[in-house]
Amino acid sequence: MVKVRDILNKKGFDFYSVLPENTVFEALQKMAEKDIGAVMVIENDRLLGMFTERDYARKIILKGYTSKETKVGDFMTKAVYNISSDTSINDCMAIMTNKRIRHIPVCDKDKVIGIISIGDVVNFIIQQQDSTIKDLENYIYGGKM
Repeated sequence: MVKVRDILNKKGFDFYSVLPENTVFEALQKMAEKDIGAVMVIENDRLLGMFTERDYARKIILKGYTSKETKVGDFMTKAVYNISSDTSINDCMAIMTNKRIRHIPVCDKDKVIGIISIGDVVNFIIQQQDSTIKDLENYIYGGKM
């Protein structure tokens, strides 16, 4: 069975975070620089929350706050779901779909080791399917393709 660790092994274990006292503007700068849609809010190696583009749009802009004066910790999503590297891809997809989340931290022994996006999951599944199709074609045609 394919596990979350298989995605991390392929995409890498890099992740980006901000501190709760960082401004929303600083978080947005990091997200734009890294071309990502979410950052984890981590302090002293402890996952405190997530800050996403959706948080910015719905909690900051629409409420009239300014990103240069607003602290991430005041508007981050605090109820953060996480998974372990041993979580199956199917369970990961189910959590992300049922909870309507696009990014999920990966934690082993209460330590963040990476993050998975719904795009990472979809890309991994597509690559797996392509590989399976090629293997089946080779089997059917006896390697004469």
